[in-house]
Amino acid sequence: MSQTETRPRGKFVTFEGIDGAGKSSHIAGAAALVRGRGLNVLTTREPGGTPLGETLRELLLHETMHLETEALLMFAARREHLERVIEPALERGDWVICDRFSDATYAYQSGGRGLDRVKFAQLEQWVHGHLQPDLTLLFDLPSSIASRRLAAQARRLDRFEQERAEFHECVRLAYLERAAAAPQRIRVINADQAPEAIKKSIQETLVTNCL
Repeated sequence: MSQTETRPRGKFVTFEGIDGAGKSSHIAGAAALVRGRGLNVLTTREPGGTPLGETLRELLLHETMHLETEALLMFAARREHLERVIEPALERGDWVICDRFSDATYAYQSGGRGLDRVKFAQLEQWVHGHLQPDLTLLFDLPSSIASRRLAAQARRLDRFEQERAEFHECVRLAYLERAAAAPQRIRVINADQAPEAIKKSIQETLVTNCL
């Protein structure tokens, strides 16, 4: 590539789903697929992705707080993440695969906790009105199955994972509502399948929509 040429802007792909849906376990495979096409890929997560974001993550996952404080901290971590990690990578022409983004805030804080959707929309527009993911893979799973998966994990669950089944069902429904409103961007993956079937669905979706 000559000095006068610029690399095409990278693609921004996000993985979403309720706790226990299994999305995080498939991110490495998706990144490997993209790298196999000769592209650079950065994997990251929310909340988190930067030193400040990781500090906020610990607070968000383990400290009780007011709903609006929770939403504001989510977007504060996101603004830092965008500025320091996501947008520079996209400008370099790299792909970014992120474990959760604003769809999660809509699902958990608005759908699960009851944050006013107008307030959510204002925060989303303020923090990243110029940017949405190119593709979002939504891992959909009945909340009853997700809860059983979480209960079987030998680790300390965070305060979101510890919520009642009704909360997780509200989160799931909010995700599906968001997907229905943005069908070109959000593609629903049936997470109640064998891992290989899910992997195949992810690959087909990436190839069809981005690669």
